[in-house]
Amino acid sequence: MIRRHSAAKGFALAAVLGISLAACASSSEGSQGAGSSDGGASAEPLKIGTILPITGTLAFLGPPEVAGVGLAVDDINAAGGVLGNKVTIEAGDSGDTTDLSVAKGTATDLIGKKVSAVIGAASSGVSLAVVDQFAEASVMEISPANTATKLSGYGNYFARTAPPDTVQGAALGSLIVNDNHEKVGFLVQNEAYGTGLRDNIQKTTEAGGLQTVYGGTGKGQEFAPGETNFGAQVTDLLAQKPDSIVIVAFEETVAIVTELVAQGWKFDGTTYFTDGNLSNYGDKFDAGTLKGVQGTLPGAQAAGDFQTRLKDWSTKNHNGELKDFSYAAESYDAAMLAALAAVRGGATDGKTISENIRAVSGSEGGDEVTTFADGVKALKDGKEITYKGKSGVGPLNEANDPSSAFIGIYQYGGDNTYTYVKSVEGKPSS
Repeated sequence: MIRRHSAAKGFALAAVLGISLAACASSSEGSQGAGSSDGGASAEPLKIGTILPITGTLAFLGPPEVAGVGLAVDDINAAGGVLGNKVTIEAGDSGDTTDLSVAKGTATDLIGKKVSAVIGAASSGVSLAVVDQFAEASVMEISPANTATKLSGYGNYFARTAPPDTVQGAALGSLIVNDNHEKVGFLVQNEAYGTGLRDNIQKTTEAGGLQTVYGGTGKGQEFAPGETNFGAQVTDLLAQKPDSIVIVAFEETVAIVTELVAQGWKFDGTTYFTDGNLSNYGDKFDAGTLKGVQGTLPGAQAAGDFQTRLKDWSTKNHNGELKDFSYAAESYDAAMLAALAAVRGGATDGKTISENIRAVSGSEGGDEVTTFADGVKALKDGKEITYKGKSGVGPLNEANDPSSAFIGIYQYGGDNTYTYVKSVEGKPSS
């Protein structure tokens, strides 16, 4: 018998570039904004590093994130740069959690190149492996895509423009509850992102009356990142007769879906993806395989002129047009916040950026600005600012998390590609 469940209301809620990228910019005199710092601070040209997935299981996220950072730096430099100097980018590969030596090597390289801030990583597990390394070198790490709750309030040298999994988990969990399912099964990768997001989805679905199953061994059915054989996991899970399945994975999703198809699972209206696997799969599966699959992605939908500009930047700099925009807006905003923090503090070192990033995000209130030029003008006039970026997130809170954020809901069509349905706004819960 089908029970009706009440939804949880108002959930609390790239190839690596071989050269540094820089846009041509005019020179202007540097300025100090509200709260400018001194004593050991540096007004040298701002150098931003990237530690983004060029290789590995999250490589599909690399191009939009790289484009977001690149476009932001172009816009910053077109407005005169930071404190009179153009900003440059040192590009690096994060790899993934199957081989953390890639990220650690990139971190060492970027620190050696004396970057003040780094944008990345995309994987929470990767950031957890390098965040201390950056902090010890006084390099500010700003992730556009990390969502693991373990990173909330991690330290003064880590911030993010993507919300923690308490927000996405509540959004996806509410979606599943509202679809009137009875029993939800999970296939989850065993690392901070996978298990953390799973826990938050499960919290919401169980609050809505759903039963949770994992397969024959129960919780602990998680698979190692990079796994390719899912026969046993799928067999165990389907034996529990779930009427819905959540897949929390990266590139492993292709093998998971293939196995689910082989064992007769029907995807339409029963299957849910998350930001780690919300990708356009096209002809990787037979037409119609993913029809009706739904998924969530933190951040506002990149649209209109911003989407066009991202495509143009990618075509010009990477010889290829973007087909995906996941976390592009968050990457753009991360670079903008780093630059505005340097302007507010009157210096470009990592400590200054760390000390000023919350303020320029709006934690102190102030004039709303949507462009770097407007932010610089307000700071030069001695005002506080609230940067309202492309991603739509709220000011950074005391944990250096967005105080509010949008979660996009998407659905797959018969061509195995996804389209935007709607957005819901939520706030992180404790």
